[in-house]
Amino acid sequence: MCGIAGFVGAGDRSVLEKMTTTIKHRGPDDVGFLLRENVGFGHRRLSIIDLSPTGHQPMGSADGRIQMVFNGEIYNFLELKKDLIAKGYAFRGGSDSEVIIALYQEYGTESFCRLNGMFAIALYDFKDRELVLVRDRLGKKPLYYSQIGGVFLFGSELKVLLEHPAFVKKLNLAAVNTYFACDYIPTPATIFEGVFKLEPGTYLSLKSGHIQKYKFWDISFDADPEAVRLSKEGKVNEIFSALDARLESAVHKRLMADVPLGVFLSGGIDSSTVAYYAQKNSVQKIKTFCIGFKDQSYDESSYARQVAKFLGTEHHEAILEPKECLELIPRLADLSDEPVADYSFIPTYLLSRFTRQHVTVALGGDGGDELFFGYGTIVAERIAQAVRFFPVATDIGLMLLGMLPVSHARFNTRFKLERFLAGLNSPKLYRHQAWLGTFDASERNKLFTRQAQQQLASTNGYTHLDNYGITTKNFHRFNELIYLYLRTYLMDQVLVKVDRASMANSLEVRAPFLDYEFVDFVNSLSYTYKIKGLQTKWLLRKLMHGKLPPEIIRRPKAGFGIPLSDWLSAELKPLMLELLAPENLRPTGLFNPDYTQGIIAQHLERRKDCRKELWNLITFQLWAKKWLI
Repeated sequence: MCGIAGFVGAGDRSVLEKMTTTIKHRGPDDVGFLLRENVGFGHRRLSIIDLSPTGHQPMGSADGRIQMVFNGEIYNFLELKKDLIAKGYAFRGGSDSEVIIALYQEYGTESFCRLNGMFAIALYDFKDRELVLVRDRLGKKPLYYSQIGGVFLFGSELKVLLEHPAFVKKLNLAAVNTYFACDYIPTPATIFEGVFKLEPGTYLSLKSGHIQKYKFWDISFDADPEAVRLSKEGKVNEIFSALDARLESAVHKRLMADVPLGVFLSGGIDSSTVAYYAQKNSVQKIKTFCIGFKDQSYDESSYARQVAKFLGTEHHEAILEPKECLELIPRLADLSDEPVADYSFIPTYLLSRFTRQHVTVALGGDGGDELFFGYGTIVAERIAQAVRFFPVATDIGLMLLGMLPVSHARFNTRFKLERFLAGLNSPKLYRHQAWLGTFDASERNKLFTRQAQQQLASTNGYTHLDNYGITTKNFHRFNELIYLYLRTYLMDQVLVKVDRASMANSLEVRAPFLDYEFVDFVNSLSYTYKIKGLQTKWLLRKLMHGKLPPEIIRRPKAGFGIPLSDWLSAELKPLMLELLAPENLRPTGLFNPDYTQGIIAQHLERRKDCRKELWNLITFQLWAKKWLI
C-alpha cells in the first residue's frame, strides 16, 4: 500500500518532491522519484509484500521502456508470476509490482482484467510516449487526475495536484450542490473544476495530449454461470456451499503479508464473518481490534468481545473518551481534501490509529451491506413499495411525526420517520439517496444565496444517478439498488472514509467482501436469497449459523456512530458557532446566513434534530478554510 504522484509535461524535481510529500502518510517506509524527459513519477511506500529494496518504486522494466508507480495489493500475483516465468520472464524480487510490469509487457492493456486486487496504477511507455492510469474494479484505491493546458497531473489524493504550479483552484459549484444533497462528491467529479476521479474498472490513456478512457469491468448480475444456475435450480444447500468456499477464499487471499496483520471487529455480522474466516485460515490466533465509547448507546465493544471469545482471537480493545473524538474534528480537512460528511470518519480514524499500534494490515467488513442488503433503507424500500398504493400514507406519516417528541438519541423513531418521509415521494432513482442524504432541493434553495442559486440552476444534485440510471433502467429494482449502492454510497463515501482514515495512520485495510470474483458470484444470485420479507442479509445470516454466536447473527445493523447531536449542543457548540458565523460564511458567497442560523437555533432549542445539516455545513467550512479560502 502506497501513495503515487506524477505529471507529464512541465515540472521539475522540487515540484515532484512537493507533490509526493503531501502523501507521505500513505507510505512512511520509502520514497522514490523518476524524472525523465517530460515525465515525473513520485512514490511513497508502505512496505507490505517484499520488504527488501527490490520493492522500491518507481519501478521499471529491464529495458527501461516501461516505468510504473503503483498503490495497492495484487492478491493473485503469485499465480500470475508463475505463468510469466513459464513464458520466460525473470524477476529480481518478490513484490507484486514487478508482476504488473511483466504482465503489461506481455498483454498490454488486456493485463488489467487479470489482476485481482485493489489498485491505482500509473504506467509510462517511453517508446510509445503513452501514459496509462488504471483503477481497480470496485474503486477501493483512489486516483485523481487533471489536464491543465499542456500539463497532465495525477495522484492518490487531491492535495497532490494542488502542489503543481500549473494547478488553478476553481470551485466546482455543481459538485457543491451534489455534496449538500448526498454528503459526498460522486465519481468522476471532484470539488474543483477540471479535476476528476478515474472511474472504477477503467483505464485512461494519455497520448499526444489526448485522453481516452476504456472500461475493463463493470458490475453484472449474470457474470458467474454457477451462481445463475444454482439460483434458477433453487439449490439452496449448494448455494451455501459455494458461498462458503468463495468467501473463505476471498479472506484467505487477503491474509498474505510480510508484516503483522489483524481484523477490525465491531461485533456486527460483516466484521465477525471476516474474523471467523481469518481465524479459520490462520495457524495462530488472529489479532482483532475494536474501540468502544463511554456512552453506552454508542458502544459496541461488548459484542466484539463476545465474538472474539467465541472465535478464540487475540482481542485488543480501547475505550475512548469523548475528548479524543472532539480533538480530531478540527483536523478533518487535513485528512480528507474533499468534503465528505460522514461523522463515522472519526471513530474509523481512531480505530485505525489504535490498530496501527499493533499491525500494519487490517481486514474489514466493507461491502457486506451492499451485497447482502444490510441497510435499513432496504427495509424502507419494501415499505415504500407497499404504501405507494395508499395516497394518504404521507399524510398519516406527517400526522404521526407531529405526535412524536423531538429527540437527539441515536436513530430515534422521529428521526427515522423524518428520513423515510423525506424520500418516500422522490423519484424511484433518487429515493435512497434522499433517505441517505441531507438537504433536499427545496432546502438547498434556502441554504444557498440567490447568486449561488442562479449559478446552480442547471444542476439537480443527482446527475450521477441519472447517468447510472441509463445502465440500470432494465434491471430488477433490487439489482438496481445493489448497483447504485456499490457505485455511489459505498465507493464515494464509505471507501473514501476508510481509505483516508486508515492511510492517515499508515494502515492498509483490505475488504474480502469486495473481491471481484466474490462480488460477481453474489450478484449473480437471485435477490430473493438476500432479503426475505423484511429480513435483511438472509443468505449471510443463514451461512453463518453455527459459525458465530446466535445473538450476533440476529443483531440489526448499528453502524459506527458518535453522540453528535448532543455534542453540537455542548462540547462542539463553540466550534460550530465559529465556523457557521455569518462573517465566516461570507468568503465563499454560497450560504444564506439567515437560513443557517435558523438551523442552529432549531437544534440548540431542541425543536428539531439537525445533526446531519449542521455536520454537512461544518465539514464543508472546515474544508474551505483549509483548501479554498
